[in-house]
Parts: sequence; C-alpha cells; structure tokens
Amino acid sequence: MSRIIPLFFLLLLAGCGLKPSLKDEKLSNLQLNLEEFFEGDVVAYGQFQDILGNVSRRFVVDVKGTWDGKQLTLVEDFRYADASQEKRVWRLTKTGEQTWVGSADGVIGVAEGREDGDTFYWAYTIDLPVPDGTMQVSFKDYMWLQSEDRLLNKAYMSKWGFPLGEVILMFEKKS
Repeated sequence: MSRIIPLFFLLLLAGCGLKPSLKDEKLSNLQLNLEEFFEGDVVAYGQFQDILGNVSRRFVVDVKGTWDGKQLTLVEDFRYADASQEKRVWRLTKTGEQTWVGSADGVIGVAEGREDGDTFYWAYTIDLPVPDGTMQVSFKDYMWLQSEDRLLNKAYMSKWGFPLGEVILMFEKKS
C-alpha cells in the first residue's frame, strides 16, 4: 500500500501538468490551416499506448476531407492491426479566425479547437468503441504541422481526469 499511494500521485501529476500548450514556443514558421491540410485525401498511421507505455493497438486511417467554405467534413476509415474496422465522420465548423467546433457520432457535447501558428489543440469527450461495448473518455489532442504534407498528432486520453494513455498519429497528405 505504501507504494501505491506515491504511484497514484505520480499518475495524477502526469495527467494534469505534463502536456504541451498552445503557449509553447513555436518551432517553425509554418502556418497550419486545417481546411487546406485536410481537404482531399489524407492517410494517418497511429498507435495507442497505455499509461505505462505499452503499445496495445496499431491502425491506419484513410481520411477524405471536404471543405464547403464554412464546414470541414472528415470521413475517417480506421483499419486496425487486428483486422477490425471503424468509421467516424467529423463535422468541424470554423467559428472564428482560429477557432473550431465539431461533432461526430459518439461525441458527447461539442468538440472545441483552436489553431495557433503551426499548432492545433482539439478537446472532446467520446463514447469510444471498445471490444465489449463503449467507454466514455476524454481526449486532448495536440497537432503540429511538420511540413506542408505532414501533421503530427499526440492525443492524451483520460477518464474522470485520470490518464489512460496516448494516441500518436502521423497524417500524410496524398498528392
């Protein structure tokens, strides 16, 4: 028991304060424009790893994006290493120069995001499909434009404020 309490506080600390921020120094002069990056065909390669760093799921996502001047629609087709598949359709609405709101099946309430230079922050709660049903979790995504055709995404997943793990994705815009 004496070892569990410090571990609990360490996990709590990790979940609360050791994440990126839009206020972090920008490492490039690139300007992320979501509607330009995601319009057309994009592929992403990703994996989920738990709080201890164990990789438990790998996947590829084919993304088809359309922009109508106000709303960005992203049709995501997930293919997991275990041969399972999933489809998610996001509808993101630009609400200001740098702000977005969005929805998708399973999302609780409204997802909210903000662009700042080469970075995008996206936060939402979702009923995430799991092998035995769904689990309500929260995501805090940070995306960094690496080049004109690559976007790195690191998503922090939590439940009731406790960290569960991270999802890392590399998006590549197809020519």
